[in-house]
Amino acid sequence: MPTEYLVIGGAALVALLVLIMLFKAVWRVAEPNEALIISGLGARGRTELTDSLGFKIITGKGTSVLPGFQTARRLRLDSRAANLQVSCVTQQGIPVVVKGVVIYKVGDDLHSIANAARRFLDQQDSMNGAIHELFTGHLRSIIGNLTVEDLILNRERLTGETRASAADEMIKLGLIVDSLQIQEIEDETGYITNLGKPHAAKIAASARIAEAQRDQEATEAEQIAAANKAAAWRDAQIKQAAYQAEIDEAQARSRQAGPLSEASARQEVVVQETRAAELEAALAEQRLQAQVRKPADARAYETVTLSQAERDARIAQAEAEARETELRAAAQASQVKQAAAAEAESVRLRGIAAAEATKATGLGEAEAAKARGLAAAEAARAQGLAAAEAAKAKGLAEAEAIRARSEALAENQEAVIAQQLAENWPQIVEAGARAFGNVDHMVVLNGAQGIEEMLAKALTLGGTGLGLARSLLNGATPGATAGTTPGTTAGTTAGTASGGAGPETNGKAVDPAP
Repeated sequence: MPTEYLVIGGAALVALLVLIMLFKAVWRVAEPNEALIISGLGARGRTELTDSLGFKIITGKGTSVLPGFQTARRLRLDSRAANLQVSCVTQQGIPVVVKGVVIYKVGDDLHSIANAARRFLDQQDSMNGAIHELFTGHLRSIIGNLTVEDLILNRERLTGETRASAADEMIKLGLIVDSLQIQEIEDETGYITNLGKPHAAKIAASARIAEAQRDQEATEAEQIAAANKAAAWRDAQIKQAAYQAEIDEAQARSRQAGPLSEASARQEVVVQETRAAELEAALAEQRLQAQVRKPADARAYETVTLSQAERDARIAQAEAEARETELRAAAQASQVKQAAAAEAESVRLRGIAAAEATKATGLGEAEAAKARGLAAAEAARAQGLAAAEAAKAKGLAEAEAIRARSEALAENQEAVIAQQLAENWPQIVEAGARAFGNVDHMVVLNGAQGIEEMLAKALTLGGTGLGLARSLLNGATPGATAGTTPGTTAGTTAGTASGGAGPETNGKAVDPAP
């Protein structure tokens, strides 16, 4: 049973929906500003007029329309406006342009609706064009019988005649005119402007006459006012003279008391001015104290404080840089000392090796001589001759060695002096650095670079010693001392070569031997 109820309810609901859709499909309602034009099968009205038309007109209510058998279309009944602009010629032959607007609509009666439906149902937008052409023709014909003055002064006549002449055509079209207004009349020839000029000139003349009359009246009033003003000034002068006489008489009576009162008043003024001057002086002193002296003291204290702080900062920086330079100089001196010691040790070892080689060579020769002597022991004469030859050869070898050494010293003094300086370089550096040992406080302006320059200058004393040694060697050579007395020449040469900075030789020659 419940299933059957559901089926019955669903079928009823579907049938209701179908009925509603069918009703919406066939029912049409006319809005207040439109009319329904229904044509097709069975579209006949109940009146003789609509029955003879062959279609049905519905306004303000609804009706059913059978889809496929009938057609419903809408005709608007609201107002429309069409602008008019007509170029025409008046009765006087003057061309004018008339601009206006006509407001119209489809008539509310069935006859007007039927006429409008036959003519504009599918062309409702073309109504404005038809109305414009219709009223343009009627305006041209009516304006041709009127003058320009009539157009300007009696526009109601123009609109009334236009509406009356177009009434028959409007009835046939099913339209009625709500309003027809002439907005503007233009005249290209200036006729309308010239019509107003006489009246404008008349008004201008009247205005000038009125202005002249008012000017005359104003002048007369001004003259009367000037005369009254002169009379009043005269009376005022007379009264002022009388008053002045009374004033002079009173001044003469009070002239005796005047000087005393003036002196008293002057004394009071002086007293007040003196007090004012004292107050101004005190104010100026206070202003000087507050604006000049105290700010000056503050600025002086600030300057002194900043100067002391800056001085302390510079001293601390200089001490730090001096300490840094001292440590760097000590490190560099130690480094130079170690390098010189290493170089001296290397030279000493090379000398020992050379001596050992010479000794080995001598021992070898001695062993050879001994072997030769033993081999020739049997021949005494041969042994003696061999010993003599050996002694002679040894002497010649020593003489040759001494000569070669002298030649080497004469040709390469730099190497010999460099060897001597290298052996004594630690002592030279120590003596140069000793100059800084007696300094308690030293300020170097250019920092570590200044210390390095001072140390370099101290070390260049070794170069001065090298020049001195070279001068002494040059003075000791036979070629340099030829033709001069020993002692004097050597001392002079040494002093010149060293630039006056080297030690004196006291007239003694320097031995070039190593």
